[in-house]
Amino acid sequence: MKTTSQLAIVLTLIATFFWGSNFQVTKFALASLPPWTASVERFFYAVICIFIFLAWKEGIHSKVLKKNWCAFIVLGAIGVAGFNGAFFVGLQSSNPVTAALIVATTPISANIMEAIIYRRLPEFMRIAGMVISLLGVALVITNGQLVLGGEVQVATGDMIIFMGSLGWSIYTVGIRVFVKDATPLETTSWTMLFGAIILMFIAFFVESPIIALSFGTFESHLACIYIGIGGSTIAYLFWNMGVVIRGAGKTAIFFNFVPIFALIIQVMMGDVPSWSQLIGIVMTIMGVILGLRSITVDKLFKYILRN
Repeated sequence: MKTTSQLAIVLTLIATFFWGSNFQVTKFALASLPPWTASVERFFYAVICIFIFLAWKEGIHSKVLKKNWCAFIVLGAIGVAGFNGAFFVGLQSSNPVTAALIVATTPISANIMEAIIYRRLPEFMRIAGMVISLLGVALVITNGQLVLGGEVQVATGDMIIFMGSLGWSIYTVGIRVFVKDATPLETTSWTMLFGAIILMFIAFFVESPIIALSFGTFESHLACIYIGIGGSTIAYLFWNMGVVIRGAGKTAIFFNFVPIFALIIQVMMGDVPSWSQLIGIVMTIMGVILGLRSITVDKLFKYILRN
């Protein structure tokens, strides 16, 4: 398959599926592991896998690191350590529904950042698509309660997750703006490595990771393996490929699919969505398609079947 815009869409959807599944799998990881320790174990597996793949596919080139080491460290700290640390820690006091809604605002902030950097406003159709998909996500994750005017309370965890979502927006835009002459695989590998190192230092500072890992259950360790390989290695790589091919703004709108996939997994586990959630799913997909503008559903499915 060629690295076309349509392929980038498929890869981005796969990435968001893995991230959506992380919501459920993370519950098993945190059942017996503290948040920073679970994050470190997750990226321990992820870094090993991504560098094995990098060495086999492209080789490890020191000139790429020498040219971008500063960007890799900063983006790894913000997009890997910052986002994932905020996610794990924030969920300790944040309501999962509220947390998902906060994370769903990431495409908007990413598009705003990209517009500021390039000094141009997004097209009207992209703005309309973002608004519609965000409203759809709000219906899905609040089960329609947001529309009914329910009281909204901001917990400490909510603010932490919001800061993490801003970090992911900076990461999404930054890998396209600040990283030079590096492939998506190289960018993923090096930012993930430096992010994992930063996570490790934080874990040793606030927790006792070695002791915590020894008391972790088999299910928690297995969950970390899944999150590390699927929800980190594959997801980060495919997401970065989408950013390089299509741009940060056009790729970021797909982040709205994360809670949609999370809901689908819940349905497979026996939780049936309400009518308002079903409407929200349709609105989210319509908003993404509208934001794509030039790619229709018919063209997308024809491309997938043809390849």
